Amino acid sequence: MQLPLKTQTVHSVQPTIQVTWSHMENSPLRAAKEHAMPKDLKMLENKVIETLPGFQHVNFSVVKTILLKENFPGENIVSQSFSSHSDLITGVYEGGLKIWECTFDLLAYFTKAKVKFAGKKVLDLGCGSGLLGITAFNGGAKEIHFQDYNSMVIDEVTLANVVANSTLEDEENDVNEPDLKRCRKPKVTQELYKCRFFSGEWSEFCKLVLSSEKLFVKYDLILTSETIYNPDYYSNLHQTFLRLLSKNGRVLLASKAHYFGVGGGVHLFQKFIEERDVFKTRILKIIDEGLKRFIIEITFKSPS
Repeated sequence: MQLPLKTQTVHSVQPTIQVTWSHMENSPLRAAKEHAMPKDLKMLENKVIETLPGFQHVNFSVVKTILLKENFPGENIVSQSFSSHSDLITGVYEGGLKIWECTFDLLAYFTKAKVKFAGKKVLDLGCGSGLLGITAFNGGAKEIHFQDYNSMVIDEVTLANVVANSTLEDEENDVNEPDLKRCRKPKVTQELYKCRFFSGEWSEFCKLVLSSEKLFVKYDLILTSETIYNPDYYSNLHQTFLRLLSKNGRVLLASKAHYFGVGGGVHLFQKFIEERDVFKTRILKIIDEGLKRFIIEITFKSPS
C-alpha cells in the first residue's frame, strides 16, 4: 500500500514521550473549543506517516510523533522521542502523543465482538491518535466526534490521522495517482463532514456541545481508552457520561487493572460507578498478558 510521504512499519506501540512545559495556563480548567477541518486537506504534506498493521484486515495510517513547534498558546511543549516512565503531567498534558496499550485491546475487541457502528453517533473520548473514532468512521457511523484534553494533539495528530485514514480506500483502488490529489477527492471531503473535533477538559467540552444553538443529539456509543488512571477525574468522567450518553447508549471503556503511581484502575472506577447508582458496568474481556487489562461496558441502569 502506498501512503503519503515516508512509510515504515510499526511493530509495537509508540514509545512513551517525556514532555517539558514552559508555560502553564492560570485556569484550572482547560477551556473547550471546536477545531475546524482544514478545507484543502494539505495537512499531510509535512507529516511522516507510519503503518500500523493487523487490525480488521486493514492497516491504519498513524502520524509519527514529531518535534512540536512552539506555536500552541498554553501548550508550549518540547517533545523528546525517548522512553520515560510517564506520558502525563496532571492537569497540563494528559497523554495523547502515545498510543496506549488498551487502545489496541479495544480495537481487537471491535473485530472479535463484531461491534456495529453503522448509523450510530459516536464519541471518541480522550481520543489521542483517534484510532477508535477512525474505526467507527470506517464502520459507517453517521457522525463521529473526537475529543482530547490538548488542542495540540487534535491539531497535530488526530486531524491528520483521520484525513490519512479516510484516503486509504482510494489509495488501494488507484495507487498510481499522486497522494495529495487523492486527498482532495470529493468523495473523501464528503465523508469527512461526519467528523467533528474538540479539545478541552471534559466538563468544558460538555458545556460547549450542549450550549450549541442546534439541538444536541446524545451519543449512541462512547469509546474511551485509559481515561480512568486518575481517581480525581472520576466525577467529571461520570458527569460526562451522564450528560452526553443517550438513554439506550453504551460506553466501551478499556483500562489497566491498576495505574501505579496515580492510583486509578478498573475496580476503583467500578466502585465509584456503583456508589452513584446511575450506571451499571459489565466486564466484556480480561487481558492477562503482562499487566492485567479490562474492557468494560457501561450503560444506564434504567434506560427508559
